[in-house]
Amino acid sequence: MSTPNLAAVNRLTEDAGFGPVDELIPLAGGANNRVYRVVAGCGDAVLKCYFRHPDDPRDRLGAEFAFTRFAWAAGVRDVTEPLACDPANAIALYAFVNGARPTASDVTEDLVGQATEFVRELNAARWRPRAARLPLASEACFSIAEHLGTVARRVERLAQAKDPAASEFVRQELVPAWQEVHAACERDARKCGLPLERALGEGSRCLSPSDFGFHNVVLQPSGRARFIDFEYAGWDDPAKLICDFFCQPAVPVPARHFESFTAAVATGFPEPDAVAARARLLLPVYRLKWVCIRLNEFLPVGTRRREFALPPAKLEYRRRRQLADARAALQHAERVAA
Repeated sequence: MSTPNLAAVNRLTEDAGFGPVDELIPLAGGANNRVYRVVAGCGDAVLKCYFRHPDDPRDRLGAEFAFTRFAWAAGVRDVTEPLACDPANAIALYAFVNGARPTASDVTEDLVGQATEFVRELNAARWRPRAARLPLASEACFSIAEHLGTVARRVERLAQAKDPAASEFVRQELVPAWQEVHAACERDARKCGLPLERALGEGSRCLSPSDFGFHNVVLQPSGRARFIDFEYAGWDDPAKLICDFFCQPAVPVPARHFESFTAAVATGFPEPDAVAARARLLLPVYRLKWVCIRLNEFLPVGTRRREFALPPAKLEYRRRRQLADARAALQHAERVAA
């Protein structure tokens, strides 16, 4: 890990009215980017240094800053205020929020309710002209066939992993499980009368934080949540937002909240019953997708992101832990489906 370009950081803090930097304090938690607490003469802020690589074309800084700026301009105060950005140096400055990442014990009905209101507030503003200029979310899907194709491509990439242990797990356990889930989803979609190829109309699409869950929250001492990390954000299927919320593993959301959260989110869209039906249909698909996500460490671009964000001593330990977690997550998905 190298340190940020201090001259560029100072220009950014000066532009934002914080004055020159006194200290940069690395913040833990980021596995894709580097994040620092900026201590400056006129206050503290958060500096985010974004990963860039030719094989990872998504404009992470552009997506996150535009999404956060849109939310802030729409009056959504459950995000951190965007202050300034420097695309040339892949850095951005956000307001500092005092708090900590929540743990599983913090996931109460109140916190789930805050997540619900955040999604509803965002999407109440989706008709604003500026919303039309936001990008598609990362791996956005607007038909059941696209959802299935996205996960299939992830499984196919992982089947080419060079690591012997990861390759064996993918071939012997993940691929057979995915084939079963894929077939079941197609079968159940036909039973429910949900055409695989029918695309969502624009009015049925949502503004999604993407990678949405309590792993991307700063929980303030007051109990209020601030939602962060929108580099994958944009337009997407609300059913995918719901599935991601219940499949992300870092700070799990208990399954007992699934129906109430789904119903509350779905009411903001023209056909709420269809949103809920897609979410139920796709939940097993997304459980398998999140098994794949755990194995990003074994793909070339994923490895480079981790090398950018983490010190070398942590990399190999993280890879072994992620493989073990992926195996446990697959076993859990199979038990739930049985």
